[in-house]
Amino acid sequence: MRHTDAMCTNESELQHPWWHNFKYLAVGIVFGITFVKAEVISWFRIQEMFRLHSFHMYGVIGTAVVVGALSVWLIKHFKLRTLYGEPVRFEDKPFDKGVIYGGLIFGIGWAITGACPGPLFAQIGGGFSVVAVTLLSAIAGTWMYGALRERLPH
Repeated sequence: MRHTDAMCTNESELQHPWWHNFKYLAVGIVFGITFVKAEVISWFRIQEMFRLHSFHMYGVIGTAVVVGALSVWLIKHFKLRTLYGEPVRFEDKPFDKGVIYGGLIFGIGWAITGACPGPLFAQIGGGFSVVAVTLLSAIAGTWMYGALRERLPH
């Protein structure tokens, strides 16, 4: 294990019955519907973004960044806890230049396929079955990274 890999310290210590996972399914369905309605899964919207022809996707992504930053600030400021009362901890991660390489590969793949991992399932659910190729490619890339991770530069 590389020095930048660490056990996630925010893993819940609580054990829940399997059916508690349905709440994640419900949130995922609502999230997917929101993606479809906001046209975030549209290949044309994604291409507009990469060609700098439209502000739509930048607005969506920018809004997500602002909401995320505000949420983290509120959690830290008010020392909020999970729904089950467990503390939420944020830990700094050391910089790794592999993030730059990975980001470049991710961005190129996103521009070519018109899909990033977030909306892949929403795209498939929306009837864009050709995106299944992108999903399989994402799974293959993840597997390959796991297999080669120890030999990659860091």
